[in-house]
Amino acid sequence: MTNATYLRYVALGDSQTEGIGDGDDTTGLRGFADRFAEHLTAASPGLRYANLAVRGRLAGQVRAGQLAPALALRPDLVTVVAGVNDLLRPRFDADEVTGHLEEMFAALTASGARVMTVTVPDLGEIAPLARPIASRVTGLNDRVRAAAARHGVTVAEIAAQPVATDPRLWTADRLHVSALGHARIAAALAEAVGLPGSDDSWTLPLPPRPAPGPLRVAGTELRWVAGFLGPWIGRRLSGRSSGDGRTAKRPDLLPLG
Repeated sequence: MTNATYLRYVALGDSQTEGIGDGDDTTGLRGFADRFAEHLTAASPGLRYANLAVRGRLAGQVRAGQLAPALALRPDLVTVVAGVNDLLRPRFDADEVTGHLEEMFAALTASGARVMTVTVPDLGEIAPLARPIASRVTGLNDRVRAAAARHGVTVAEIAAQPVATDPRLWTADRLHVSALGHARIAAALAEAVGLPGSDDSWTLPLPPRPAPGPLRVAGTELRWVAGFLGPWIGRRLSGRSSGDGRTAKRPDLLPLG
């Protein structure tokens, strides 16, 4: 366990960090960053927390729009989680994405902050139609681990755990983790940073359940294509993003309250 006290936590990223899948825009989003801030507050009651993430952002957009505001807040702990939106684009370039992430790692660690990130589970295990990009996920994770090692960034190894691809940790769109998934990520970060009371229980499998039959699987895939994949492709073709017109939900350092 760590004896470090963190008083200024800033989260950078896209929809996962914003909290999509854990609450909604009417009642409010929670998400792993909020949940991690709760773990931190339990250890450091004076913690203040800012969340600069905006849904739909690519890694380069996270760097361009969130790095400078994050540095201005002088954090002592930062999470940087981005790159999944890039993975899904036709012209994905793993080296380019990692370059954006590494620039953020370098600037934030040079400022004196402890920086954390996570690895991405195999999306093909969550959505069978995403299996062709499995090599992209593996390649990006390998590059992120190497960049993190170069800058002393702490990596929570979400991808290494079989439970990470349990459908119950994901929402119906299969692009965002569910409330349970967000809770597991927050617990993984708490363990990785060595918070008091944290452990590896987040890696434990969920209770088994019967496997769905082939007809049910086929129906689920068709509904996913019609309800989520189709609209997502439509936004890409039209140049629109789910984050158009949106700003950070928590741009200032504030107590959780």
